[in-house]
Amino acid sequence: MSTQTILLVLDLLGVFAFALDGALTAIRSARVDIVGVMALGVVTAIGGGIIRDVLLGVTPATFQDWRYLVTALSGATVAFFLSRWLHHLNKPILLFDAAGLSLFAVIGATKALELGVGPLQATILGALSAVGGGTVRDVLINRVPTVLSADSRLYAIPAMLGAGFVVVVDVFGFGAGWVAVGGAATCFTVRVLSLRYRWNAPRPPGAPSL
Repeated sequence: MSTQTILLVLDLLGVFAFALDGALTAIRSARVDIVGVMALGVVTAIGGGIIRDVLLGVTPATFQDWRYLVTALSGATVAFFLSRWLHHLNKPILLFDAAGLSLFAVIGATKALELGVGPLQATILGALSAVGGGTVRDVLINRVPTVLSADSRLYAIPAMLGAGFVVVVDVFGFGAGWVAVGGAATCFTVRVLSLRYRWNAPRPPGAPSL
């Protein structure tokens, strides 16, 4: 399997996972109909990638390849019709979110590197790709974005680690492809462990306890 095919598959998997996450979050957290579910699912799925591509000065991939929108709509549709069977929504939402976070972090960093962006900037753009769509979703449903919440466990840090993994390996001359899989696994593992063991990022000295 070629490198470009691997990256495309990972990108579309990230879109699908984030669409599920966004739609399930909408169903659980807001009074929305099918339009709201679909809109929030799509925004979560493609928002981060659009922000990244605009900052890189390129046409967003979403507007060049029909598969991105179709994948996002498919994920939101699955969430809409299966929602009644998902009685305990919290766990699947968190897992889908972790999957989307991981995949978007490495794809964002990889695309930035391909366009000649420096290592630090590529790491930041990878993390931005990962958290951007969810941030837009949270603003639309009027809640503190997960990436800014003190009680959401580690979120931006796993994204930075996943993107940073790809960047460091690239600096040492290895290609992308399966390296992106390793970066995604790193991000996903840290995020899931933080949820399991209730790890949080450091808080300001003297801040009220949660």
